[in-house]
Order: sequence, then C-alpha cells, then structure tokens
Amino acid sequence: MTLPIVLITGQLLTELVWSPLLDAWRDREVILADNQSDDSIGGIAQRLLEAAPTRFVLIGHAMGGFVAFELLRRAPERIAKLVLVSTLASADGPAQTARRQGYIDLVEQGRFADVVEERIPILFPEAKRADARLLGIARRMAAETGADIFLRQQRAIMARMDSRPSLAEINVPTLLVWGDQDGITSRTHQDEMLAAIPGARLEIMSGVGHLPMIEAPEILLPLLTDFIDP
Repeated sequence: MTLPIVLITGQLLTELVWSPLLDAWRDREVILADNQSDDSIGGIAQRLLEAAPTRFVLIGHAMGGFVAFELLRRAPERIAKLVLVSTLASADGPAQTARRQGYIDLVEQGRFADVVEERIPILFPEAKRADARLLGIARRMAAETGADIFLRQQRAIMARMDSRPSLAEINVPTLLVWGDQDGITSRTHQDEMLAAIPGARLEIMSGVGHLPMIEAPEILLPLLTDFIDP
C-alpha cells in the first residue's frame, strides 16, 4: 500500500520550495500542510490532523519539524514514517530569540522586504548566495507569505516547547536529513536527535544549506524515495 505524504515546511516558505518533489511525486497523494493560519505550533498541528489522511508519511522541514514533534505527541498512531529535514528539537536559546526579535523589529519598521535579505546568509552556502535562481525563489516565497503571516509564524516558533524530552518516545522509522552548510541548524542538533530517537538514521548532504529541496533535489529525492518506499 502506498501511503500519502504530508509535507510541512518553515517560515517564509511556500509550496514552491517543494516543487521538485511535487513534480517527481505526481502519481502519489501528497498533501501540503497549512503553516500560515495559526500563531502556535499546537494550532498548526491540530489543523493538519483535521485535514490529513488517517495514516501518512510526514516530512517536516525547519518549523515543520517543530510541528512534527507536536503531532507525535498528539497522534503518534497516524504517522507511519517520519522525515525531519533541516530542523532541531530544542527550543530557542538567547541567540535565536535575539535574531527572531530582530526580524520582528524590521517588520514593525515597515522593512519586511529586508527580512529575506537578512536571512540569505543563513539560508544558503556562501558559494550560492549569488545564485539568481535560488535567490529568486526565496524572495518570491517571502513576498507571497507577507508580513502578517511571517509574524504569526514567528510567534509560533518563539513559543514552541522543547521537544528533546519526548524524542525517546518516537517509535516510527525516522530519517534525519541535514545539509552541512546549513546556517540555522547544526550537526550538534542532528546528533542530539539521532542519539535520542530510537533507530533514527542521519543523512548528511555535503555543500548544501538550509533548503535542500531546491538546492539539491537530485540528491534529496532518492534519499526520500528509498526511505519512504524501500
């Protein structure tokens, strides 16, 4: 039986970030979760559960990983397999909170357009920060998201709980995917999840940053397909 796939991504990102995967999975049932309508991780998770199939493969990217942990606390029986891409289990520390507050300050100053420019160095490896295709996608997704939704997402992220205490309770096959040039999540974050989630596997994408779906789909897609449909 081919299970449906639910995709949920992070802030300032739209379905455009999934385009290479959606193109490859045209013959599958793929659901794009709504991460724009709620200002809490719990709200996003509940909305997803109400809209998703009874049982599904969950692929969570960045903030989507935070939602995935909440889904596992609420309805673990609904998730058949779990993929966590470019994410982490801990709550924000002081540096992350300060960075997010800086983004909020820009928006409140009427400078939302500057937010994505501030994020480019942490989204993409140095060698790709002048890549017109990647920058165009990032800017388009930010513009389509808009300031109000961005602030909603920021509130959800900043108030999220620390999921590390519940990692050992995850009992579904789990794949961690991380680009070693990610400027937001670290190898330490991945090792922390790898050690705590029973049977988890980590795949490291060399030279790739925070958005492997558009940076290196030719590498990511086989990893996901082999995991989902072994």
